[in-house]
Amino acid sequence: MLNDKAIRNRFLFLAAALAACCTQNLSAQSPYELATQSAYSANRPVKFASPPTSSDSQLPSGLFSSPGPLGNGGLDGMDQQPYFDLDAYLDSQPHQYASGRGWHLQLLPNNLIYKSYLAGAKEPRMGAQVVSMRHDGWIWDATLGGRVGLLRYGDDDPIFPQGIQVDAEGAAQVRLDVTDDVNVRSVDFRGGVPVSFGWGRQQTKLAYYHMSAHLGDEFLLGNPGFNRLNWSRDALVLGHSVYLTQSLRVYGEVGWAFHMEITDPWEFQFGVDWAPVVPTGVNGSPFLAVNTHLLQEVNYGGNLNVQAGWAWVSDRDRHMLRLGLQYYNGKSAQYSFYDDFETQIGFGVWYDF
Repeated sequence: MLNDKAIRNRFLFLAAALAACCTQNLSAQSPYELATQSAYSANRPVKFASPPTSSDSQLPSGLFSSPGPLGNGGLDGMDQQPYFDLDAYLDSQPHQYASGRGWHLQLLPNNLIYKSYLAGAKEPRMGAQVVSMRHDGWIWDATLGGRVGLLRYGDDDPIFPQGIQVDAEGAAQVRLDVTDDVNVRSVDFRGGVPVSFGWGRQQTKLAYYHMSAHLGDEFLLGNPGFNRLNWSRDALVLGHSVYLTQSLRVYGEVGWAFHMEITDPWEFQFGVDWAPVVPTGVNGSPFLAVNTHLLQEVNYGGNLNVQAGWAWVSDRDRHMLRLGLQYYNGKSAQYSFYDDFETQIGFGVWYDF
């Protein structure tokens, strides 16, 4: 029959064997070699041959603990041995992902390599803003669309996926006049095919998109003398973004239209997104997004869009729901009125894929 000491020794043996497996896996990623001692011969916890110094270690301090896990009441000499704290190591790594599968072909990947700009007024997503527009009353701007992955050759990283990916995007961006029976004033349609590349915390996008602007029937009936513009463009886009930290992204983009009506070829946009990228749970997390979009047809004027509020990221596919305030100043984002100046302030809800 086993006494308490024998039961404890067997428990320590199992714990040491499990820790040995973990430390051996970690050694492939560390600049030093981990070593284990035989649980049979020494009855000691898994430990490093020698604790790494600050000059040869990439691990943060605080991962080596002494006395041992049993404290002063442990086995003889056991409480004098430093041991590796696996929980502290994992907590110190905000993003350490390894699929084990490497790069492979994926049909309909779960997430995007190159995400939509959070404050980009013409980005495809699901969203709606109710805003007060100076000299025009209340307006309801809504976007019905999104961007989804079709094919990826890369890894499965849920936060910063690496590889090459082909997406499809589309959106209808409609403006409703709240003060005029919520009639449709205008709508812009967008469709495109982005190809994105991800490595480390950088992403690049090559894309084609078509966009066209249309006026609502009720608006035309109410404004029979309005000069309808057949605004449209087919453009190629080059964009690049970098995550300076896990939550802070900066980006820039240039677009050139090879077929157009009313508009001119060149456009530029750049901005900053500060938002969570890992699951937030029900508590959520704050976000801030700033975007500037410049257009050649208005002498490289354009607009500034600022959004701030609260965001939630799902743990299933990293989609993001946002609620917040919006301030918009500049040329209209509805291209039937591309040369009109607008100042907006209001509240919005956005869902980003």
